[in-house]
Amino acid sequence: MEEQLGRPVPDKWAKQAALLADPFIAPHIPPTKLYNAGNLRSMLGKHQMVVIKPVIGTGGHGVIKVSKTSSGYSFTSHSTTHSYANFEALKSALDKKRKNRPYLIQKGIRLAKVGARPIDYRVKYVKTETGWEYRSMVGRIAKPGLFVTNLCQGGTMVTAAEGIRRSLSPSLVGAKKQKMRDLTVASTRILEERFPGVGQLGFDYGIDVNGKIWIFEVNTRPQ
Repeated sequence: MEEQLGRPVPDKWAKQAALLADPFIAPHIPPTKLYNAGNLRSMLGKHQMVVIKPVIGTGGHGVIKVSKTSSGYSFTSHSTTHSYANFEALKSALDKKRKNRPYLIQKGIRLAKVGARPIDYRVKYVKTETGWEYRSMVGRIAKPGLFVTNLCQGGTMVTAAEGIRRSLSPSLVGAKKQKMRDLTVASTRILEERFPGVGQLGFDYGIDVNGKIWIFEVNTRPQ
């Protein structure tokens, strides 16, 4: 069936706010706040590790992992880690990296791994003349040394089944794939109601070391 390109909704904050209103979906979204000094300090104090990313952006570009350590703070951008003795120095360095772009702060999720490489999942769901259909459900294993899994940054694509089997257990493949499908259908219903005209959705899911599924973001122009 012919795919509909549909309406673009680039604002990650707006899409997440819509999903957080649903009690079935909300527990699967990592705690998230808009980026500012107060929110960054409080979230690092609570979670020790967070990920900050542009409100509008794709491909994992501009995504930074920020940690509170025993000796201060650090952030990792691409494969390089920088350390800072105090919060003020960290904040100053991050502001230079952000270049005044609006960012989100999201609780860091300790993903299940294949070997030492984190894996997440992309589910592509598109609207056709006869309704919504799945186009793909794949795993993306990070390039060695990186924490982002995006294929455009060297990630390796595998089937979702293979990714779940290798990072968790063969016995969990069916249940985890079904849960992602359930979350996809529920989220699509909400996003289509909130943003009429969307026609393609790419869901970025992570499964943590304890087997919980998280929705990191939803793209309206999935690659």
